[in-house]
Amino acid sequence: MEKKTIILEQGEGRSYNMGAMQAIFLADEQETDAQYSVSQWWLDPNSEGPGAHLHEDNDEVFYVLEGTMSFLAGEKWVDAKKGTFLRIPSKTLHDFANRTSERAGVLNFYIPGGFERNMPSIVKWFEEQEG
Repeated sequence: MEKKTIILEQGEGRSYNMGAMQAIFLADEQETDAQYSVSQWWLDPNSEGPGAHLHEDNDEVFYVLEGTMSFLAGEKWVDAKKGTFLRIPSKTLHDFANRTSERAGVLNFYIPGGFERNMPSIVKWFEEQEG
């Protein structure tokens, strides 16, 4: 597969709305030959993230873009301010939440890629919880 340069302006990408949580995929397996996925995750003030989970074969990298995001990494919650970098190895329980009164966002690298395949079912699950 020939890799091409990707240039996206702010707000561009493939968006997924999950109530108080929004994801914007900037590069996924189609662009990266499944080597990684890159996305932004935004949480409204005082809202929960995806829920505690782990990935068997995928590492995740997070970088806080705005606000303060609380992260569960293993058994410990940490408050990560703008500019904080986190690496969550595979098989590590993790979650994130926004426990502040300001919107918060993170840049995420999912390695290897393919996480975007899960997004339609994740969006559906959140829609069912709201209903």
